[in-house]
Amino acid sequence: MMIAYLDQQLRLGPGAEAIPCLGGGDPGPELVAASQDFGGVIRALPAVVLRPGSAEDVAAAIRMALRSDGLTIAARGNGHSVAGQALAPGGIVLDMRSMGRIELVWSDDGQPCADVGGGVLWGELLEWGVRVHGMAPRSWTDYLGLTVGGTLSNAGISGQAFRQGPQIANVAELEVVTGDAERVVCSPSHRSDLFFAVLGGLGQFGIITRARIPLYRAPPLVKWIRVVYRRVEEYVADAEWLVKGGVFDYVEGFAFVNRGDDPANGWESVPIGPGSVFEPDLIPPGSGPLLYCLELALHHDLNEDVDKKVEEMLRALKYINGLKFTMEVSYVEFLSRVNLSESESRANGSWHAPHPWLNILISASDIVDFDHNVLQPILKDGIGGPMLVYPLLKSKWDPRMSVVLPDSEVFYLVALLRCNQPYPIGPPAEELIAQNREILNLCESNGYDYKLYLPHYESQPEWADHFGRTWARFVDRKARYDSRAILAPGQLIFSRAHPPSSS
Repeated sequence: MMIAYLDQQLRLGPGAEAIPCLGGGDPGPELVAASQDFGGVIRALPAVVLRPGSAEDVAAAIRMALRSDGLTIAARGNGHSVAGQALAPGGIVLDMRSMGRIELVWSDDGQPCADVGGGVLWGELLEWGVRVHGMAPRSWTDYLGLTVGGTLSNAGISGQAFRQGPQIANVAELEVVTGDAERVVCSPSHRSDLFFAVLGGLGQFGIITRARIPLYRAPPLVKWIRVVYRRVEEYVADAEWLVKGGVFDYVEGFAFVNRGDDPANGWESVPIGPGSVFEPDLIPPGSGPLLYCLELALHHDLNEDVDKKVEEMLRALKYINGLKFTMEVSYVEFLSRVNLSESESRANGSWHAPHPWLNILISASDIVDFDHNVLQPILKDGIGGPMLVYPLLKSKWDPRMSVVLPDSEVFYLVALLRCNQPYPIGPPAEELIAQNREILNLCESNGYDYKLYLPHYESQPEWADHFGRTWARFVDRKARYDSRAILAPGQLIFSRAHPPSSS
């Protein structure tokens, strides 16, 4: 009966499916999955999970919500939010994985592009692009099990972003369904305000149903390099020198524990390539509790001799002599390198444990102080997963996009990607959340120029402080494109009880 009612209300197209909560205490596996995310900390049961087959199905769901007294809608990609951002308590969750079409198209100026549904995984796009067409996008995330619509609603960053910009800076066109149920095709030259609002807009202005992403020739091979540093000052100096003028196509890095008894965060986490071994005797005496690994990659062709170019660049770096690791891999292998970590995490149970991750964008002028006052004293024993620390360039980001950044041209991503065993083998999630809060309190008390990436706040004043001088623009865009505050309620920015009002 409920399904018939939904079909009548939604008028779904072919291929779409609505899965309601039928009551009786058993919501069913689809609704249970949609009530939680990778963070595993926040849960909220929706009333309906909808698998749309088209943008019109998305618009139909929004029209239904608009006719209701309080229904809200959240778009869910592959479920990798970490703080309930894609939840819709008592509302409608759109399972965007049903929108998985990929098509090769050509722009008017001859640029090849991938026309992809919002639910396509970046890993699927990589396989399709390289294996079938020998082409690929230029900007990626480290983990490819994320949807196109999901990362474009945030930013999408990895080691290519210093050169190519984030994924949101590598989009030619979007199809968006706004919170007023308007289906819009937008680009930098057509309906540009909506286009830039949605990019990094946290799902607040519209649901991305299709994206057009430029493609380029995929390099066949990658020279993958890791070098180790004793002091953070030398590490950041070299990292910033490389992103400002080096030849590498990828620059990332991470802090790790100066111990051999921690496979997730210690010496063993650094070597790459068969037979590579970390030699602790090479670490200078008196080194601190953390060391730093700079990770680099250079694309090249089959017959190209890259060793000379690599050695020339490495010669200028101040890493610990002898602690260098290299490996030759295909382009697809390099971009898929996190797959092994995922497999190991699933096998040991940590994949299904809570993941209270913390991602901070912090000015380069504060990164050394952050290391001395936060990383070394608080995280000297590791976090059970990667502690990424690497630089980005603000000039590669378009200020018309909704995402907010630190004020400086060079800023760092500090990503604390906890992947602990479930409690009681691992620490309780509450303890890790408290540690995150301690870190953010130190950022505030020390006056660091920082912003949260993949932000989560619980009050509108906190959100206003996060957006700073762009808050008025954000509110105006919300009033223009989702005036009833239907979309993305899990972000806790606006609510249907208190919709935005344009200034």
